[in-house]
Amino acid sequence: MTIADIKKNLTIGQVLEHYQIQVKNNSCCCPFHDDKKPSMQIFPDTHTVRCYSGNCSQSNKVIDVIDFIMYKENLTKHEALIKASQLTDLSHKIQRSKEYQEIPLDRLEELFYKMKSNLRQSKTARTYTQQRSLDYQKLEIGYNGRTYKGLVNCIVFPLKDPNHKIVSLYGRSIKAEAENKHFYLKDRKGLYPCYPKEETKILILTESIIDTASLLPIPLPLKSYSLLSCYGVNGFTQEHRQAIRTLKELEEIIIAFDNDQAGKTATEKLRIEINELRKGLKISTIELPNKDINETLQLHSPEIFKELIHNRIKIEEIRSKEEITDKKEESLPLKSYSLSQINEFIGQSGIIGEENTRLLLFIIASSYKTQSPLHAIVQGSSGSGKTHLISKIAQLIPQEDVLKFTRITESSLYNWGEWDLVGKHMVIEDLDGLKEEALYSLRELISNQQLSSSVSIKDKKGNIKSTHKKVRGIFSSLSATTKADVYEDNISRSFILAVDESTQQSKKIIQYQNQKYAGEVSQTQEKQAKEKLQNYLRNLQHVEVINPYATKLELPEEVHKIRRLNQMYQSIIRQITYLNQRERKYQDGKIYTEIEDLEQATEILFESILLKIDELDGSLRQFYERLKKYLKTKDKEFTQREIRQALNISKSQLQRYIHHLLELDYIRQSGGHINRGLRYRIDYWDNYEKLRKRIQESLKQQIQELKKTKNHQESPKGHQNPH
Repeated sequence: MTIADIKKNLTIGQVLEHYQIQVKNNSCCCPFHDDKKPSMQIFPDTHTVRCYSGNCSQSNKVIDVIDFIMYKENLTKHEALIKASQLTDLSHKIQRSKEYQEIPLDRLEELFYKMKSNLRQSKTARTYTQQRSLDYQKLEIGYNGRTYKGLVNCIVFPLKDPNHKIVSLYGRSIKAEAENKHFYLKDRKGLYPCYPKEETKILILTESIIDTASLLPIPLPLKSYSLLSCYGVNGFTQEHRQAIRTLKELEEIIIAFDNDQAGKTATEKLRIEINELRKGLKISTIELPNKDINETLQLHSPEIFKELIHNRIKIEEIRSKEEITDKKEESLPLKSYSLSQINEFIGQSGIIGEENTRLLLFIIASSYKTQSPLHAIVQGSSGSGKTHLISKIAQLIPQEDVLKFTRITESSLYNWGEWDLVGKHMVIEDLDGLKEEALYSLRELISNQQLSSSVSIKDKKGNIKSTHKKVRGIFSSLSATTKADVYEDNISRSFILAVDESTQQSKKIIQYQNQKYAGEVSQTQEKQAKEKLQNYLRNLQHVEVINPYATKLELPEEVHKIRRLNQMYQSIIRQITYLNQRERKYQDGKIYTEIEDLEQATEILFESILLKIDELDGSLRQFYERLKKYLKTKDKEFTQREIRQALNISKSQLQRYIHHLLELDYIRQSGGHINRGLRYRIDYWDNYEKLRKRIQESLKQQIQELKKTKNHQESPKGHQNPH
C-alpha cells in the first residue's frame, strides 16, 4: 500500500483512538511531552495535529498520521508505514509500485555513480543544490528522477560501512509540495559521510545529512576532527554508538543540532547517552543564529562556522548557569534585551524618531511566531514615509520569515500552500492598491486565520474533479494606506497607527540623511543592530503566555470603543511578556506576565499617535490637534489659505482634511464666498488628548495598587506570590 493509500484510509481520529488519547473540542494532551493542559490541536480536515507547547520535542510541527505513529513509538519512517498499514486493516506489507524499478541493493556503488551523473544533467536538481548552498562538485550527491522506487525526485546521499562501501542511500525530495521530504532504503544501515577516522579527537554530530554536507567543504579550526550525521532528533543509532566506542583518541563531541525546542531537547538527551557511553568526554554545543546549519550557511558566509566553533560552549556550563538562575524552575538561558534596549537598536538600524510608534510596530511584527499574531495598518498622507517605515521594521525580522508584497492580485492568496503563510511576517506596501476580492481574502486570513475554497484539478487520468483547498494564515502583518478609515471596520483585528508628519519629525529625518551623506553614520552599526534584533527573534521559544492580572485591570467606562481598546491592550501585554520571556520564569511551556509588562504596555500603547478609540484617522487627528493649537480658541475664524501657510500643508491635502472635518461636524462654514475664500470655525472642540491621558492615568493608578498588593504578599508577614 502506498503512502497516499494509507493517508486516504487512515484518519487521525483512528490513530488517536488506537493510542487511547482522549479528544475534546479538537484538542488533546500531547503524548510527546508531559502535558497537563491540552496543548495539541487536531485538524480533522487534513488528518494532522500540531502541538503549540514550547516544552514539546515536536513543538509547532505539522504531524500527519504516519509521523504521529513514528514519534509515538520511536520508529523509523519505514516501520511507521508498516504500522500505519496494519492499522488500516489492509495489507501487513507495504505494496511496491510497479511504475518504478526497485533499487538492487547489491549494485548501490554502480547506481550511485549513475545518480551523480544524473544530477549534473538535471538543471532542476542542480538549482536545488545551489539554493541549499550545497556544492555538488565537491560533495558526493546524486539525483534520482523517476527511475527507482523509494527515492523519486530526490537528491541522494550515500551511507557507508566501516570499509567505506556504500550500503544504503538517503534521499531528500526536491519537490516543494511533497508531503514527505526524507527517504531511506529499507533496513537503513551505514553512516554519513562515512565512519570517523581512527585518529579523530573531536567529533561533530549534526541532526541531518544535509547539515553535515553543508559543513564538509568548510575547513574548521579544529585538529583531527570528523563529521557525522544523525538521522533526525531520534536518529542516533547503534552504528553511531559503535563508531564512538572505537575512537580511542576521542576527546570531545560537539552536538550541532537544530536551533529549536526539539533540537535542544534532543541535545540534552544525547548528552546523557554519550556520558553513559564514554565517560570523561567533553561535550559541547554551538549556538546557531538560524534554524539549522544549512540555513545558517545560506544566510551567512562560510566563515561564520569558524567563529561558532571557536565560541562553542560546554553543555555543563550552560546547565550550571540555569541552575544558578533558579534551581526549582526552568529558565531560558539566552541573551536578553529590555524593551528600551530593543528601541535603541531600532533607532540604530536607521528608523529615526517616532520612538513609541516604531517600538509598537516592532512588537506587533514580532508576534508572527505566536498562535495569535497581531496586525497593524500604518496610515499617512502621500509621501509621508509610511511605506518606508513598515519596510524598515520588516528588515528587523529574520528575513527568511518575511513576505513583502507591493501588490496582491485578486485570487493569489488562495493559491498558497496550506502552511506556507504560517509563522510568517507579511508586509503590504500599498493596501489601497488591492482590489475588493484581494481585500476580502486578506480580511479572512487575518480574522479567521484560514481561507477555504473549492478548486478544480486533473487526476492522474486527466479527468477534471473538484477538491477542497485550505490556506492557513497564522502570520503578523504591517500594511500602509492613505485612508485608514476605510479598513478600520473591515479588518477588526488590526491596529491603526499613524506616521508622524510634524515639522519636528521632518527635521530629524533630514538631519539623519545629511549625517549619512557626510559619512557620520556607521553603516556597520545599522547592520549590527538589525542582526541583533533578527537573532533575538530567532531564539524566542514557543511559549504560552498567562496574564494573572488580566481580570484586575479595567478601562474607564467613558472610553469610546472600549471592547476594541481592551482587546488591544491585553494583546500588547501578552506580546510584551512574550518578548520579555527570558526574564520570565516558566514551567510546562508557560510564562507569566509581570507587573513590569503591564507598565510597558500602558506606556507604549497610550503614547502612540493613534488608537482605535478615535473616529478621526491618524493624519487627520494630527492635523486637527495642530489646528486647535494654532487657533487657541473655538471662536476664531480661519481660511484655508491661512492654515495652509501657517501649518505648511499642501492645498490638496488641506482640502481633504477640511472635507472630512466638515463631514464629521468638527468644523462648520461660518462665512465668506467660494470665489473669495470660505471662512470656517471649529464646531466641536473635543478633549481627545485629555481623555487619552485620563485613561492612561487610570491604568497607572490600578497598576500601582497591584504593586502594593504584590509587595505586601511578598513581605515576611504576607503570603507568598503564587507566581
